[in-house]
Amino acid sequence: MADRITVHGLTGHGFHGVYPPEREHGQTFRVDAVLELDTAPAAADDDLTKTVHYGELAQQLHAVLVGEPVDLLETLAQRLADLCLAYPVVDAVEITVHKPEVDLGVPADDVTVAIRRTRS
Repeated sequence: MADRITVHGLTGHGFHGVYPPEREHGQTFRVDAVLELDTAPAAADDDLTKTVHYGELAQQLHAVLVGEPVDLLETLAQRLADLCLAYPVVDAVEITVHKPEVDLGVPADDVTVAIRRTRS
């Protein structure tokens, strides 16, 4: 099993969705990102350059979360996964996008889309 770095519950106000009110007013979105990588080289040398700086990663994920609107959570999840895989040390990533203010016409706490992507 690979080592993991997880950013959990990163929150932002975005304008994603297919319905006009979602695009006009926006809503809260959350993302969980689980990065799989080998942290042993960073640990051995106590060297941040050999791992993922999760503070910088969080800023980048947030920028995508609140950035250019997309219709589908699947598209948003893919963009977030692509960002994580841009780090050369990341072998795979699991992204879960939460839409807790979703209007389904029935009571619901959340809708999520979860994807897992690996380095090609």
